[in-house]
Amino acid sequence: MMTKRLFTFGSFLVILLCSYTSASAQSDSLPNIVIFYADDLGWMDLSVQGSDYYETPHVDRIAREGIRFTNAYANAANCAPSRASLMTGLYTPRHQIYTVGNPDRGKSENRRLRSIPNERVLDTDLLTMPQYLHDQKGYRTCMAGKWHLSADAADYGFDVNFGGHQSGGPKSYFSPYRNPQLADGPDGEHLPARLANDVSGWISQQDQASPFFVYFPFYSVHTPIQARPDLTKKFSTKEKGVFHDHAEYAAMLAAMDSAIGQVLNTLETLGILDETLIIFSSDNGGYGPVTSQRPLRGAKGMFYEGGIRVPLFVRWPGQIAPNSVSHDPVIGSDLFSTILDITGGAMEADQDGISILPALRGEKLPSRSLFWHFPAYLEMYKKDRAFEDSHDQPWFRSTPLGVIRCGSWKLIEFFESGDLELYNLDQDIGETQDLAESDPAKVKELHELLKAWRKETSAPVPIDLNPEFLSKN
Repeated sequence: MMTKRLFTFGSFLVILLCSYTSASAQSDSLPNIVIFYADDLGWMDLSVQGSDYYETPHVDRIAREGIRFTNAYANAANCAPSRASLMTGLYTPRHQIYTVGNPDRGKSENRRLRSIPNERVLDTDLLTMPQYLHDQKGYRTCMAGKWHLSADAADYGFDVNFGGHQSGGPKSYFSPYRNPQLADGPDGEHLPARLANDVSGWISQQDQASPFFVYFPFYSVHTPIQARPDLTKKFSTKEKGVFHDHAEYAAMLAAMDSAIGQVLNTLETLGILDETLIIFSSDNGGYGPVTSQRPLRGAKGMFYEGGIRVPLFVRWPGQIAPNSVSHDPVIGSDLFSTILDITGGAMEADQDGISILPALRGEKLPSRSLFWHFPAYLEMYKKDRAFEDSHDQPWFRSTPLGVIRCGSWKLIEFFESGDLELYNLDQDIGETQDLAESDPAKVKELHELLKAWRKETSAPVPIDLNPEFLSKN
């Protein structure tokens, strides 16, 4: 009897140990990670965000089956600096990529200050997300699309690079692409579909016993606006929306969405979709000449909400409840910190982001401020729908400035004039009422925080006058 009881108890221990080991292995296993990163896709440019004209069912699925952040931001109002911050988890003063190309954009006679020099290539001494995942966690890594930070994305931790080089936009969305990192396909092949094929093929070839990381930063929907004719025809016959009506732009969005759907379908077919952390976001606001971010003010290139507030959706079954919503302010540089947290990595000493893993699980994030620094100039587009939203500057989308968001409050400091604008975003999401005169105490509080942050990050402020400036006074 004793023998039988010992055997039974021993068997129970074995079963318990096996169950514990299995559970531990599952909890310790690293998820596959796929980041879809759109180019120039604004906060309102998706049907899930409220557009009644654009159609994005596959992106909507990610939001519906995961969490949607309503106060998510890019680290800049244009492409390259946002991408550098996403890859490094750093604010712009730490990697010194502040803008795209020349920081002295627009006519010199209209620029009061001399801009701060701008880096155009990401420093290889900075740790990047793919380098960390590849070198420290054993991930296989794939990049497909717009890199915009150097001549070859493969130098930053990617095993393969489909189309990623220095250019900020494609020479053509149809093959031949004239892309040094992407072989041409059949004449007429469309770029989003081609990149989706490359990514899906790469994923299908991987050994599913170890994790992979896919960074899929689309060239879409950056100019040139070159859409598939069949999709353009479809939207040209569709009733116009309240704010959106550009058929070719809508067709470009639909093609990008279809490419996302293809990758999701590949993951689903392989039986690994629910083991994969899916992230969707964008690098800045929508392109002003063709789309609107209303009710937000401004568009790409402006540091009003329409230029920096972006969609952010995260899908991860078992970790994130479907149809979740977070109103906590988050920013692109948080994603590297979050991936470090999820994969058990250590934060870098100067990492600027925080892990938003608690928010993914339905918890509140700690209160903090978010910051932007732009010591450069961006010229105004011709016929920009957001033209009237510029800060009394008919020549520029942005002049040199700094921004802080703290709780519901947002302060903008314009370096040319020293002007300060204050908005309560909870009460005035469209930034229509400047409260700086009526609440000087809040202005002083936020300005001190902004100046302290600039000191901490060694953010350079332009002060030298431009001798070619022609005063209009």
